[in-house]
Amino acid sequence: MADGTAHAGTDAFVEFERVQKSYDGETLVVKDLNLAMPKGEFLTMLGPSGSGKTTCLMMLAGFETATHGEIRLDGSPINNIPPHKRGIGMVFQNYALFPHMSVAENLSFPLEVRQLGKSEREAKIQRALDMVQMGEFGGRRPAQLSGGQQQRVALARALVFEPELVLMDEPLGALDKQLRESLQFEITNLAHELGITTVYVTHDQTEALTMSDRVAVFDDGRIQQLAPPDELYESPQNSFVAQFIGENNTLEGVVQELRDGIAIVRLDDGGLIDAVPVNVAEVGERTLVSIRPERVEHKRDRLSPDAHTLKAEVLEFIYMGDQFRTRLRVAGRDDFIVKSRNAQGQDRLRPGETIEIGWLPEDARALDA
Repeated sequence: MADGTAHAGTDAFVEFERVQKSYDGETLVVKDLNLAMPKGEFLTMLGPSGSGKTTCLMMLAGFETATHGEIRLDGSPINNIPPHKRGIGMVFQNYALFPHMSVAENLSFPLEVRQLGKSEREAKIQRALDMVQMGEFGGRRPAQLSGGQQQRVALARALVFEPELVLMDEPLGALDKQLRESLQFEITNLAHELGITTVYVTHDQTEALTMSDRVAVFDDGRIQQLAPPDELYESPQNSFVAQFIGENNTLEGVVQELRDGIAIVRLDDGGLIDAVPVNVAEVGERTLVSIRPERVEHKRDRLSPDAHTLKAEVLEFIYMGDQFRTRLRVAGRDDFIVKSRNAQGQDRLRPGETIEIGWLPEDARALDA
């Protein structure tokens, strides 16, 4: 399990040290959390509802208090500093714009609180609106803007006082798919251009993978794994992460042999497969083997001659434009998926066919059952 201390030390800008949170004095919703972020990083907290990710964000913002442990910003403890004195920008899903104020007045509010002069305020407001391509909209009210425009204004308001840290809680959740995707890229580019440290909370895996420098996967109040997106997807450290991030095939069995960094697993239906042992250590241990759908091969010439293969029955072929998706019956399971690119010469498997499938050993991971 990752404890998030990969960047700990003097370069940590945001730090959670042994942080716990309980609302009732009995049940911990955040359990002994350690996390360190360097300046300028874009980190996403990802996890299902109730996993503790939003509670961590709220403790960092100052809207919740840690029951135990210390939260530090740029080396200084902030547990007892009220939210408005932390100098943190916030963006929420519901925009939280003042409806009776114009866009410019909404952006002016955090600057007035900080007692900036009028001309300095105006310059900062214009700069922030230009950053989110809303420079012409300063005189409008929020009700006169679309959802995407309101979210841009909310982002501009979080950036207007030039905070070193911005927290975002599901900011794109209410937007349609196309707009959400275009804003994902805009937010990431803006954060990197300005060198802002960003903590982003979402339950959308695609959003987390496309936007982040690192992703912290939460479950049951703990960080299950903290890693860059590619590492998280290709090298999950436990079965929760493997099943939560992206699409995943799983086969259950028992470790029959461990040699040369390979686990030979006997599946419950008797078949043998190869996998990399990740968190299994003994022969006889039950395991859940994880294989990504795009790593499954059904052309024998793409596998090594000694690779173990399994018989599979084709149940359903789905044409998806740029890719083919085929559902198979494998080792007694009817939900085994193979994905292949719609490329020249690619086979279209037909329901009712029996085929052989396999994979490179390094593409399958023997995880905790």
